[in-house]
Amino acid sequence: MTGWIFDGKPFDPELIGNHYGFVYCIRDRETGKRYIGKKCFRNTKTLKPLKGKTRKRKQVTDSNWREYFGSNETLKALVEKHGSERFERTILRLCKTASEASYFEAKLQFEYDVLLSDDYHNDLIMVRLNRSHLKSLKTPDRKKPL
Repeated sequence: MTGWIFDGKPFDPELIGNHYGFVYCIRDRETGKRYIGKKCFRNTKTLKPLKGKTRKRKQVTDSNWREYFGSNETLKALVEKHGSERFERTILRLCKTASEASYFEAKLQFEYDVLLSDDYHNDLIMVRLNRSHLKSLKTPDRKKPL
């Protein structure tokens, strides 16, 4: 299986640090078709309280990001049929929060018209964001208002 590429080099897990996850692009080397998505590095599982206690417990584990090939059923079937070596997986951006990952995933999906182009496997863009979760991303060089 080919690993993830970041900044033109194999991704070093040491870079994860306190990042939540990443936005990625998977490209079929044979057809050129792509898929843009996001993935988290860790999963949080809620466990029942210990005997005699009332507070639920949380357990953090690594997600399956190392073996992940997107949530699109067509893409997963192609990986199953042709093997993972046919696909190139690139991390486009490391994200500190879930909201940041959702924002940049949707931004890239709209920017590249993934739903209108036959060059992409994406079938759905689903995002719900709150402005307050993105305050750290604000920069002064935004486009002028319409």
